[in-house]
Amino acid sequence: MSSADIVVIRGGRVISTSGVTAADVIVEGELIAAVVAPGSAAAMAAEAGGARVVDADGCYVVPGGVDVHVHLQLPMSPEATSSDTFATGTAAAAWGGTTTVIDFAGQMKGMHVRDAVEERLGEADGDCAIDYGFHLSMGDVDDIALKEMGTLVDEGLTSFKFFMAYPGVYYSDDGQILRAMQRCAELGTMAMMHAENGIAIDVLRDQAAARGDTGSVWHGRTRPSRLESEAVHRAAALAEVAGAPLYIVHLSSRDALEQVTWARQRGLNVFAETCPQYLFLSIEGHLDQPGIDGLRHICSPPLRHRDNHDTLWQGLRRDELAVVSTDHCPFCDTEKLLGSEDFRVTPNGLGSIEHRMDLIHAGVTAGEISLARWVETCSTTPARLFGLYPQKGVIAPGSDADIVIYDPRVNQTLGADTHHMNLDHSVWEGVEIPGQVRTVLSRGSFVIDHRSYVGRAGHGRYLRRDVSDLLV
Repeated sequence: MSSADIVVIRGGRVISTSGVTAADVIVEGELIAAVVAPGSAAAMAAEAGGARVVDADGCYVVPGGVDVHVHLQLPMSPEATSSDTFATGTAAAAWGGTTTVIDFAGQMKGMHVRDAVEERLGEADGDCAIDYGFHLSMGDVDDIALKEMGTLVDEGLTSFKFFMAYPGVYYSDDGQILRAMQRCAELGTMAMMHAENGIAIDVLRDQAAARGDTGSVWHGRTRPSRLESEAVHRAAALAEVAGAPLYIVHLSSRDALEQVTWARQRGLNVFAETCPQYLFLSIEGHLDQPGIDGLRHICSPPLRHRDNHDTLWQGLRRDELAVVSTDHCPFCDTEKLLGSEDFRVTPNGLGSIEHRMDLIHAGVTAGEISLARWVETCSTTPARLFGLYPQKGVIAPGSDADIVIYDPRVNQTLGADTHHMNLDHSVWEGVEIPGQVRTVLSRGSFVIDHRSYVGRAGHGRYLRRDVSDLLV
């Protein structure tokens, strides 16, 4: 291997799930070759041989972030498609220290599983700046789809999402969910769940509209946290009966977290993620604003009252919440304004793919979680839960050289003028963040180099995933 393929990251503090260690990292080609003591003979020899040296003095050296819940160029309606393409969204992710994303292939009612997957693979092919994979969102659970799940597992797609919400589009009833979970148990794969009682929510939404309550705040008021917690409890009960592992996506509330804790105390393989919006944003001052300012904050589940924040941070500290993802699904103002007369028409979703690592690091500096837990929730555990570990999620010999140099001494202010997402506003406008990504490597190639983008569409590879190493 030529010296041009060798990189030495020198003088940084390597963060892992076990803590902080002063170490140098040697990269050869696409892989991490060694993690060695500062100034070791191996690092010095590589430097003397002409390796590129990255000075990480004063910085953290962390495994690239793994965001297992994103929605790039997702059609939400004929008038609204999420604004980040695979090219722009993966580049923005890299700017924020994320080097792996897992998106969704969506099988809606009447659609074959194979068609949904092939269509999505074609959309992403050649466009991604970082490595990527897919879950399957199943909206039509029938005998054919259940059989096809086995073929997908053989091809490296090992997680399946189901919906207790969105009747007529993705919704599955309890019988369908039980059958699908039984199939997941048989295959050893992860069942993911959007846990909101969509049937009851639709009643509340229609009643609100009939009264003339059509502003953005009613999006939150018609999706109460009790209907999230009820669905989480029901999903956990069905998973227990089926013997399947369960992953609750975008958990937003104290009520729902109580049900995850209940399930885990029963010894069930139930995991949950939350998202930055549920840790920092709220109904008060965000969703309850008039006009476009409120519409920009519509997502599902909705933003909750701010008194939920402390409980969710506590859940992250206690490992009741295992992962932080983004549910990145951005829409520009033109699309958000489709719901100016009726919140039900507003496309649901926020833009956060670039800010996840920064926002959760802000939680570190605020004393909410440790540096080790930052890496665990944003990189290592998502890699483990979704069959990518130890290829991803860790700085160790033999792992992919997905590495972030993070400078905790830099302060930044988030906003639309500085972000790299394909989005004309920011729900994070004016938020001050301690720390910033300086340099990002994806499989040994520089994507961000001292705050300059040097990546390219097409570098990212499709990831064929194994089953979770936490479930075997």
